[in-house]
Amino acid sequence: MSGAPDPDLHIFAAIVENKFGVLARIAGLFSRRGFNIFSLAVAPTNDPGYSRITIVVDVHNTDVDQIAKQLDKLINVIHISELQPAHSIERELMLARVGAHDRAAVERVVEPWGGEVLDESAAELIVSVDAHPDDIDRCEAELAQFGIRVLQRTGRIALRELSEQAPEVALAD
Repeated sequence: MSGAPDPDLHIFAAIVENKFGVLARIAGLFSRRGFNIFSLAVAPTNDPGYSRITIVVDVHNTDVDQIAKQLDKLINVIHISELQPAHSIERELMLARVGAHDRAAVERVVEPWGGEVLDESAAELIVSVDAHPDDIDRCEAELAQFGIRVLQRTGRIALRELSEQAPEVALAD
């Protein structure tokens, strides 16, 4: 964890049935209600019948409980909870293709965040960084000096910290 959480961004974790069209229905709900999705990540859980969707929502002028209630109304949503940024572990993956003027300098930029060079040619390097989204933002800004040619970010994923003092907040149950 690093950086102060944006008060308008809230993280929702939804366990949904892993079925055709579920993501489209969720995205449609956000679109119809005018909720702005800041980040969205979806992957199967350890049970292939379910997926976990992490949705980061900009709730400026929006009631957080209203979002949860609308999500909970969708038939394929099994459980929805809000993760508190102060009590969650958040990560994002960034892949970037940058100019290869100086590999050592690029490595010095990405190494503080556990990043590495994955591929290289005479003209470009591909780097990977897995870190808190705020750190990814800082790393991206520092990589700009080398000329970012292609950038791909996964979107935020998060899990509740393991401490007993930091439970996930169950919503719309």
